[in-house]
Amino acid sequence: MCLGIPGQVVAITDAEQHLAKVAVNGVQRVISVRLLAEQNLLEGDWVLVHVGFAMAKIDEREAQLTLDQVKKMGEDYLNEIDAFNSSQIA
Repeated sequence: MCLGIPGQVVAITDAEQHLAKVAVNGVQRVISVRLLAEQNLLEGDWVLVHVGFAMAKIDEREAQLTLDQVKKMGEDYLNEIDAFNSSQIA
């Protein structure tokens, strides 16, 4: 199952290459935000992340509601966190 998990943009690391550092569940990774290039992402914004890619920009309330729900999915949530933890864009 593929899930999008909420992550908060910590920094735009390379605007030209559409890369940002995002924090998910206490872990920070550089991900691609290219799909959201027109969204004008800023530090502090929330995004839905799937395996190294930001899929959608969301607000903080939606991020918390989504996180609450995906945590209830147990193993699927843990698998998505594992996928995030092992992903890295160089």
